[in-house]
Amino acid sequence: MTTIQHFSSLDELRDVLQTVPLTDASARDAALAREPQLTKPPGSLGRLEDISAWLASWQGCHPPQMETPRARVFAGNHGIVAKGVSAYPAEVTQQMVYNFEAGGAAINQLCKTFGIELAIEALNLDTPTADFTEGPAMSEGGCLSAINIGMASFQDDTDMLCLGEMGIGNTTSAAALCLALYGDTAESWTGAGTGVEGKAFATKVSIVRQGAERHKAAIKDGLDALTCLGGRELAAITGAIIGARLRRVPVMLDGYISTAAGAVLEATCKGALDHCMIAHASQEPGHGKLIEALGKRPLLDMDMRLGEGSGAALAIGIVKAAVNCHNGMATFAEAGVSDKD
Repeated sequence: MTTIQHFSSLDELRDVLQTVPLTDASARDAALAREPQLTKPPGSLGRLEDISAWLASWQGCHPPQMETPRARVFAGNHGIVAKGVSAYPAEVTQQMVYNFEAGGAAINQLCKTFGIELAIEALNLDTPTADFTEGPAMSEGGCLSAINIGMASFQDDTDMLCLGEMGIGNTTSAAALCLALYGDTAESWTGAGTGVEGKAFATKVSIVRQGAERHKAAIKDGLDALTCLGGRELAAITGAIIGARLRRVPVMLDGYISTAAGAVLEATCKGALDHCMIAHASQEPGHGKLIEALGKRPLLDMDMRLGEGSGAALAIGIVKAAVNCHNGMATFAEAGVSDKD
Protein backbone atom coordinates (compact mmCIF):
# COMPACT_ATOMS: atom_id res chain seq x y z
CA MET A 1 0.00 0.00 0.00
CA THR A 2 1.28 3.45 -0.89
CA THR A 3 2.30 5.46 2.14
CA ILE A 4 0.50 8.82 1.92
CA GLN A 5 1.95 11.47 4.16
CA HIS A 6 -0.11 13.79 6.30
CA PHE A 7 0.81 17.38 5.75
CA SER A 8 1.80 19.43 8.74
CA SER A 9 1.70 22.79 6.95
CA LEU A 10 0.32 24.33 3.80
CA ASP A 11 3.87 25.16 2.71
CA GLU A 12 4.73 21.46 2.84
CA LEU A 13 1.74 20.76 0.60
CA ARG A 14 2.84 23.51 -1.79
CA ASP A 15 6.26 21.86 -2.07
CA VAL A 16 4.74 18.44 -2.80
CA LEU A 17 2.59 19.90 -5.57
CA GLN A 18 5.78 20.79 -7.45
CA THR A 19 6.86 17.13 -7.63
CA VAL A 20 3.63 15.14 -8.18
CA PRO A 21 3.64 12.27 -10.73
CA LEU A 22 3.03 13.00 -14.40
CA THR A 23 1.39 10.83 -17.03
CA ASP A 24 2.85 7.45 -17.95
CA ALA A 25 3.95 7.87 -21.57
CA SER A 26 4.38 4.16 -22.26
CA ALA A 27 0.84 3.32 -21.09
CA ARG A 28 -0.59 6.13 -23.18
CA ASP A 29 1.45 5.06 -26.23
CA ALA A 30 0.15 1.52 -25.87
CA ALA A 31 -3.43 2.76 -25.79
CA LEU A 32 -2.88 5.01 -28.79
CA ALA A 33 -1.27 2.13 -30.69
CA ARG A 34 -4.18 -0.23 -30.03
CA GLU A 35 -6.99 2.20 -30.88
CA PRO A 36 -6.43 2.36 -34.68
CA GLN A 37 -6.36 -1.44 -34.88
CA LEU A 38 -9.90 -1.85 -33.51
CA THR A 39 -12.76 -2.77 -35.84
CA LYS A 40 -14.12 0.72 -36.48
CA PRO A 41 -13.24 3.76 -38.57
CA PRO A 42 -10.58 5.93 -36.92
CA GLY A 43 -12.09 8.42 -34.47
CA SER A 44 -15.58 6.98 -34.80
CA LEU A 45 -16.01 6.53 -31.04
CA GLY A 46 -15.13 10.17 -30.46
CA ARG A 47 -14.36 11.08 -26.87
CA LEU A 48 -14.55 7.44 -25.76
CA GLU A 49 -11.23 6.91 -27.50
CA ASP A 50 -9.68 9.86 -25.69
CA ILE A 51 -11.00 8.68 -22.33
CA SER A 52 -9.43 5.23 -22.57
CA ALA A 53 -6.02 6.66 -23.50
CA TRP A 54 -6.24 9.32 -20.78
CA LEU A 55 -7.20 6.72 -18.19
CA ALA A 56 -4.32 4.42 -19.11
CA SER A 57 -1.85 7.29 -18.93
CA TRP A 58 -2.88 8.25 -15.39
CA GLN A 59 -3.34 4.72 -14.08
CA GLY A 60 0.12 3.98 -15.43
CA CYS A 61 -0.93 0.73 -17.07
CA HIS A 62 -2.35 -0.68 -20.26
CA PRO A 63 -5.00 -1.89 -20.73
CA PRO A 64 -6.86 0.64 -18.52
CA GLN A 65 -9.03 -0.75 -15.73
CA MET A 66 -12.47 0.16 -14.36
CA GLU A 67 -13.20 -2.69 -11.94
CA THR A 68 -13.01 -0.72 -8.70
CA PRO A 69 -14.38 2.83 -9.06
CA ARG A 70 -15.03 4.49 -5.72
CA ALA A 71 -17.09 7.50 -4.66
CA ARG A 72 -16.37 9.62 -1.62
CA VAL A 73 -18.86 12.19 -0.37
CA PHE A 74 -17.65 14.67 2.24
CA ALA A 75 -20.05 16.66 4.41
CA GLY A 76 -19.42 19.93 6.22
CA ASN A 77 -21.31 22.84 7.73
CA HIS A 78 -20.72 26.54 7.11
CA GLY A 79 -20.99 29.46 9.50
CA ILE A 80 -22.28 31.75 6.76
CA VAL A 81 -25.59 29.83 6.73
CA ALA A 82 -26.60 31.96 9.73
CA LYS A 83 -26.61 34.96 7.36
CA GLY A 84 -29.46 33.48 5.31
CA VAL A 85 -27.62 32.30 2.18
CA SER A 86 -29.53 29.02 1.83
CA ALA A 87 -33.15 27.96 1.45
CA TYR A 88 -32.47 25.14 3.93
CA PRO A 89 -31.21 25.21 7.54
CA ALA A 90 -27.78 23.84 8.47
CA GLU A 91 -29.24 20.75 10.17
CA VAL A 92 -30.18 19.40 6.74
CA THR A 93 -26.51 18.51 6.21
CA GLN A 94 -26.62 15.95 9.02
CA GLN A 95 -30.06 14.74 7.99
CA MET A 96 -28.82 14.08 4.47
CA VAL A 97 -25.77 12.23 5.83
CA TYR A 98 -28.21 9.90 7.63
CA ASN A 99 -30.06 9.49 4.32
CA PHE A 100 -26.83 8.58 2.52
CA GLU A 101 -25.96 6.07 5.21
CA ALA A 102 -29.44 4.53 4.97
CA GLY A 103 -29.12 4.21 1.19
CA GLY A 104 -31.96 6.60 0.38
CA ALA A 105 -30.28 9.34 -1.67
CA ALA A 106 -29.73 9.75 -5.40
CA ILE A 107 -26.01 9.04 -5.05
CA ASN A 108 -26.81 5.65 -3.50
CA GLN A 109 -28.93 4.65 -6.49
CA LEU A 110 -26.37 5.86 -9.03
CA CYS A 111 -23.50 4.07 -7.31
CA LYS A 112 -25.58 0.89 -7.17
CA THR A 113 -26.38 1.23 -10.87
CA PHE A 114 -22.76 1.54 -11.97
CA GLY A 115 -21.02 -0.68 -9.42
CA ILE A 116 -19.31 2.13 -7.50
CA GLU A 117 -18.26 1.68 -3.89
CA LEU A 118 -19.62 4.60 -1.85
CA ALA A 119 -18.46 5.99 1.50
CA ILE A 120 -19.56 9.12 3.36
CA GLU A 121 -17.29 11.22 5.58
CA ALA A 122 -18.94 13.79 7.87
CA LEU A 123 -16.52 16.43 9.11
CA ASN A 124 -17.32 17.89 12.51
CA LEU A 125 -20.88 18.86 11.58
CA ASP A 126 -21.69 20.06 15.10
CA THR A 127 -19.16 22.89 14.71
CA PRO A 128 -19.63 24.91 11.51
CA THR A 129 -16.74 26.79 9.99
CA ALA A 130 -16.50 30.46 10.91
CA ASP A 131 -18.47 33.13 9.09
CA PHE A 132 -15.95 34.19 6.44
CA THR A 133 -17.29 37.74 6.31
CA GLU A 134 -15.98 38.16 9.86
CA GLY A 135 -12.71 36.19 9.69
CA PRO A 136 -11.10 33.17 8.03
CA ALA A 137 -13.46 30.23 7.61
CA MET A 138 -10.78 27.88 8.96
CA SER A 139 -7.44 28.01 10.70
CA GLU A 140 -4.50 26.53 8.81
CA GLY A 141 -4.60 23.59 11.19
CA GLY A 142 -8.30 23.05 10.66
CA CYS A 143 -7.93 23.20 6.90
CA LEU A 144 -5.00 20.76 6.98
CA SER A 145 -6.95 18.34 9.15
CA ALA A 146 -9.72 18.15 6.53
CA ILE A 147 -7.18 17.88 3.70
CA ASN A 148 -5.48 14.97 5.44
CA ILE A 149 -8.82 13.21 5.97
CA GLY A 150 -9.51 13.47 2.26
CA MET A 151 -6.09 12.13 1.35
CA ALA A 152 -6.60 9.01 3.47
CA SER A 153 -10.20 8.35 2.43
CA PHE A 154 -9.71 5.71 -0.27
CA GLN A 155 -7.69 2.59 -1.08
CA ASP A 156 -4.75 2.27 -3.45
CA ASP A 157 -6.54 -0.11 -5.81
CA THR A 158 -9.10 2.52 -6.81
CA ASP A 159 -9.43 2.65 -10.60
CA MET A 160 -11.18 6.03 -10.53
CA LEU A 161 -12.23 8.27 -7.66
CA CYS A 162 -15.54 10.16 -7.80
CA LEU A 163 -15.67 13.17 -5.48
CA GLY A 164 -18.84 14.78 -4.16
CA GLU A 165 -20.09 16.77 -1.19
CA MET A 166 -22.96 17.71 1.05
CA GLY A 167 -23.01 21.00 2.89
CA ILE A 168 -25.76 23.57 3.26
CA GLY A 169 -24.21 26.91 2.25
CA ASN A 170 -21.38 25.48 0.19
CA THR A 171 -22.39 27.06 -3.12
CA THR A 172 -21.78 30.39 -1.36
CA SER A 173 -18.34 29.21 -0.33
CA ALA A 174 -17.57 27.98 -3.86
CA ALA A 175 -18.68 31.28 -5.39
CA ALA A 176 -16.52 33.27 -2.97
CA LEU A 177 -13.53 31.04 -3.74
CA CYS A 178 -13.97 31.55 -7.48
CA LEU A 179 -14.41 35.29 -7.11
CA ALA A 180 -11.22 35.49 -5.05
CA LEU A 181 -9.24 33.35 -7.51
CA TYR A 182 -10.57 34.60 -10.85
CA GLY A 183 -12.11 38.02 -10.28
CA ASP A 184 -15.13 39.39 -12.18
CA THR A 185 -18.24 40.08 -10.09
CA ALA A 186 -19.97 38.30 -7.23
CA GLU A 187 -23.12 38.11 -9.37
CA SER A 188 -21.30 36.22 -12.13
CA TRP A 189 -20.20 33.42 -9.76
CA THR A 190 -23.32 33.14 -7.61
CA GLY A 191 -26.32 30.94 -8.37
CA ALA A 192 -29.51 29.86 -6.68
CA GLY A 193 -27.93 26.88 -4.95
CA THR A 194 -30.70 25.14 -3.02
CA GLY A 195 -33.24 27.56 -4.50
CA VAL A 196 -32.74 30.99 -2.94
CA GLU A 197 -34.37 33.89 -4.75
CA GLY A 198 -35.37 37.50 -4.30
CA LYS A 199 -34.00 39.17 -1.18
CA ALA A 200 -32.30 35.97 -0.03
CA PHE A 201 -30.41 35.74 -3.31
CA ALA A 202 -29.31 39.38 -3.01
CA THR A 203 -28.04 38.55 0.47
CA LYS A 204 -26.09 35.59 -0.89
CA VAL A 205 -24.43 37.72 -3.57
CA SER A 206 -23.52 40.31 -0.96
CA ILE A 207 -21.99 37.65 1.32
CA VAL A 208 -19.89 36.32 -1.58
CA ARG A 209 -18.66 39.84 -2.36
CA GLN A 210 -17.92 40.67 1.27
CA GLY A 211 -15.98 37.47 1.84
CA ALA A 212 -13.75 37.82 -1.21
CA GLU A 213 -13.08 41.48 -0.47
CA ARG A 214 -12.36 40.94 3.23
CA HIS A 215 -9.62 38.36 2.56
CA LYS A 216 -8.19 39.85 -0.61
CA ALA A 217 -4.91 40.89 0.97
CA ALA A 218 -4.37 37.50 2.63
CA ILE A 219 -4.97 35.39 -0.48
CA LYS A 220 -1.79 34.74 -2.43
CA ASP A 221 -2.79 31.36 -3.93
CA GLY A 222 -5.55 28.80 -3.93
CA LEU A 223 -4.66 27.25 -0.58
CA ASP A 224 -4.91 30.65 1.09
CA ALA A 225 -8.33 31.08 -0.51
CA LEU A 226 -9.44 27.66 0.72
CA THR A 227 -8.48 28.51 4.30
CA CYS A 228 -10.16 31.90 4.21
CA LEU A 229 -13.33 31.08 2.27
CA GLY A 230 -13.74 27.32 2.01
CA GLY A 231 -15.33 24.61 4.10
CA ARG A 232 -14.17 21.35 5.58
CA GLU A 233 -15.85 19.30 2.84
CA LEU A 234 -14.13 21.36 0.14
CA ALA A 235 -10.78 20.95 1.91
CA ALA A 236 -11.34 17.18 2.12
CA ILE A 237 -12.04 17.07 -1.63
CA THR A 238 -8.86 19.05 -2.21
CA GLY A 239 -6.96 16.49 -0.12
CA ALA A 240 -8.52 13.56 -1.97
CA ILE A 241 -7.43 15.07 -5.28
CA ILE A 242 -3.85 15.38 -4.02
CA GLY A 243 -3.88 11.86 -2.58
CA ALA A 244 -5.19 10.52 -5.88
CA ARG A 245 -2.43 12.22 -7.84
CA LEU A 246 0.23 10.75 -5.56
CA ARG A 247 -1.28 7.26 -6.01
CA ARG A 248 -1.86 7.56 -9.78
CA VAL A 249 -5.63 7.39 -9.37
CA PRO A 250 -7.65 9.35 -11.96
CA VAL A 251 -10.38 11.57 -10.51
CA MET A 252 -13.92 12.39 -11.60
CA LEU A 253 -15.05 15.73 -10.19
CA ASP A 254 -18.78 16.26 -9.75
CA GLY A 255 -20.15 19.80 -10.08
CA TYR A 256 -19.53 23.35 -8.92
CA ILE A 257 -18.37 22.57 -5.38
CA SER A 258 -15.99 19.76 -6.29
CA THR A 259 -14.57 21.72 -9.20
CA ALA A 260 -14.03 24.77 -6.98
CA ALA A 261 -12.18 22.55 -4.48
CA GLY A 262 -9.98 21.38 -7.36
CA ALA A 263 -9.45 24.91 -8.66
CA VAL A 264 -7.77 25.67 -5.35
CA LEU A 265 -4.94 23.34 -6.39
CA GLU A 266 -4.73 24.56 -9.98
CA ALA A 267 -4.45 28.13 -8.70
CA THR A 268 -1.59 27.01 -6.46
CA CYS A 269 0.29 24.88 -9.00
CA LYS A 270 -0.58 24.78 -12.69
CA GLY A 271 -1.23 21.23 -13.87
CA ALA A 272 -2.42 19.99 -10.48
CA LEU A 273 -5.77 18.96 -12.02
CA ASP A 274 -4.40 17.17 -15.09
CA HIS A 275 -5.47 13.81 -13.62
CA CYS A 276 -9.05 15.05 -13.15
CA MET A 277 -12.09 14.99 -15.41
CA ILE A 278 -15.18 17.10 -14.83
CA ALA A 279 -18.26 14.93 -14.93
CA HIS A 280 -20.93 17.39 -15.95
CA ALA A 281 -21.79 21.04 -16.44
CA SER A 282 -23.93 22.06 -13.47
CA GLN A 283 -26.87 24.43 -13.74
CA GLU A 284 -25.03 26.67 -11.30
CA PRO A 285 -23.95 29.57 -13.55
CA GLY A 286 -20.54 29.85 -11.92
CA HIS A 287 -19.67 26.30 -12.87
CA GLY A 288 -19.60 27.07 -16.58
CA LYS A 289 -17.28 30.01 -15.94
CA LEU A 290 -15.04 27.86 -13.78
CA ILE A 291 -14.86 25.04 -16.33
CA GLU A 292 -13.82 27.59 -18.96
CA ALA A 293 -11.22 29.11 -16.64
CA LEU A 294 -9.73 25.66 -16.04
CA GLY A 295 -9.68 24.84 -19.76
CA LYS A 296 -11.60 21.60 -19.30
CA ARG A 297 -14.59 20.03 -21.03
CA PRO A 298 -17.27 18.20 -19.03
CA LEU A 299 -18.42 14.78 -20.12
CA LEU A 300 -22.14 15.44 -19.63
CA ASP A 301 -24.63 18.29 -19.69
CA MET A 302 -27.79 17.00 -18.02
CA ASP A 303 -29.15 20.14 -16.30
CA MET A 304 -28.14 18.63 -12.93
CA ARG A 305 -27.32 20.61 -9.79
CA LEU A 306 -27.82 18.12 -6.95
CA GLY A 307 -24.26 17.61 -5.76
CA GLU A 308 -23.61 14.47 -3.69
CA GLY A 309 -21.25 13.26 -6.42
CA SER A 310 -24.31 12.39 -8.51
CA GLY A 311 -22.93 13.67 -11.81
CA ALA A 312 -19.58 11.99 -11.18
CA ALA A 313 -21.25 8.64 -10.55
CA LEU A 314 -23.34 9.00 -13.69
CA ALA A 315 -20.21 9.77 -15.74
CA ILE A 316 -18.62 6.50 -14.59
CA GLY A 317 -21.00 4.74 -16.96
CA ILE A 318 -19.37 6.61 -19.84
CA VAL A 319 -15.87 5.76 -18.61
CA LYS A 320 -16.75 2.10 -18.22
CA ALA A 321 -18.09 2.09 -21.77
CA ALA A 322 -14.84 3.63 -23.04
CA VAL A 323 -12.69 1.05 -21.24
CA ASN A 324 -14.81 -1.91 -22.34
CA CYS A 325 -14.73 -0.80 -25.97
CA HIS A 326 -10.97 -0.26 -25.89
CA ASN A 327 -10.19 -3.53 -24.11
CA GLY A 328 -12.88 -5.80 -25.52
CA MET A 329 -13.22 -4.92 -29.19
CA ALA A 330 -11.47 -7.16 -31.67
CA THR A 331 -8.72 -5.80 -33.87
CA PHE A 332 -9.07 -5.99 -37.65
CA ALA A 333 -6.60 -8.89 -37.67
CA GLU A 334 -8.38 -10.82 -34.92
CA ALA A 335 -11.80 -10.43 -36.56
CA GLY A 336 -10.61 -11.11 -40.10
CA VAL A 337 -12.00 -7.75 -41.20
CA SER A 338 -10.21 -5.82 -43.93
CA ASP A 339 -8.68 -2.56 -42.76
CA LYS A 340 -8.82 0.56 -44.91
CA ASP A 341 -6.35 0.73 -47.76
